[in-house]
Formats: sequence, C-alpha cells, structure tokens
Amino acid sequence: MKNLVILGGSGIGMIAASIAEDLGFYNILGFLNDTLPMGSLIGKYKKIPVIGNSGDISKYIENRNNYFFVAYVGMQKEKEVYYKVESFGIQPDRYATLIHPTAIIPKGFCSIGNGVLMAPLSQLSPDTTIEDNCILLPNSFVGHDSTLKKFAHVATNGVIGANVVVGKACHIGSNATIKEKVIIGDFSLIGAGSVVLNNVPENSINVGNPSRVLRIKD
Repeated sequence: MKNLVILGGSGIGMIAASIAEDLGFYNILGFLNDTLPMGSLIGKYKKIPVIGNSGDISKYIENRNNYFFVAYVGMQKEKEVYYKVESFGIQPDRYATLIHPTAIIPKGFCSIGNGVLMAPLSQLSPDTTIEDNCILLPNSFVGHDSTLKKFAHVATNGVIGANVVVGKACHIGSNATIKEKVIIGDFSLIGAGSVVLNNVPENSINVGNPSRVLRIKD
C-alpha cells in the first residue's frame, strides 16, 4: 500500500483523507501543516496527526513509497500558494489522484491530470481537460470542451459552462455559474453565488449577479 502525505489541514485536507480512505489505496501518514505543531491531531471524529510542516517535505519525497496531495485553497492568496506548491519540487507522478467512486466521468472522453480531487457527485462532460492538482467539490460540474488549468478549484455546486477556460490557481466559489465561452484569468477568485457572463481579468476578485470586478489583488 502507498503512503499518503497531505499538505494542508482541516476542510479540504479532511475531504481528501476521507476519499483516500474510501478508495483503500493509501495509508494516510498525516498532514504537513504550517500552523499547527507536530503531533497535533486534525479532525473532529477521525483523528489524523500533523507530521511536520511544508519545510519537511524533502525528507518525505526521499521515500518513493510516499505520495502527496495538496489541500491548499488560497482564498485571495492563490498566486502565492501556487508558487509555493511549485517550489516543493514534487514530481507529477508522486501526486495522488483522489476520485470518489460516485464522481461522473465519461470514460475515455476526458483528460485528468495528476493530484486531482473529484469529490462525491462531481461531474465532467466529454472533451473536458482537468490539469494537475485541480479540486472539484461535491456536485460541481464542468461542461464540454472546457479546461481547468493547474491548481484550479471549483467549490460545491459550482457550474462551469461549455468551452470555458478557468486559469491556473483560480477559485470558483460555491454555487457560482460560469457562462459558456468565458475565460477566467489566472489566480482569480469568483465569489459564492456569482454569475459570470464575461471574461475575467487575471488576479482579480469577482462577485455578484452578473459578476463584476470587486478589485485586483496585490
């Protein structure tokens, strides 16, 4: 059995842990967490230990039986988090892809990268491309011919229309809807419940129905 090291903590990290346990492919070693001290336990019911912080990752990479999942969601710090993950130097084939059995994927019609999480009842249409380290939470949907660039996140009930490009490290909030043929610029954040009808500039925060640029992030 492969070992799994999760970078992050509660929330997305515990979702990843629960799916990994359901799949039965991984022995979960614990979390690398930059806030809690080593030995802390994460989880209200199932307890998973903190085994270090992100600075300890090199010693875990040395063991070829260790695989990794990145459970970071930047929430206004997408660019910073993206380049932090890149700096770890984890080879693509060492990322654990965690796809829940109830996720709906047209077999042979999609491209799914390494380190992707697809939570229960998330769904892809044919000819979708999901690049490395993307996260799709429950009931999220990606329309045909759309692409999620590396490290993009779609929260619960998010809907991505057809022929959409979601840029790298973007976060699409819960219940947000992206109209077909829209381009979401890299590192942008789409607020919960937003309806996006037009292209979104890079590194921006967008909210509302129809959505508007609230501000450009530093």
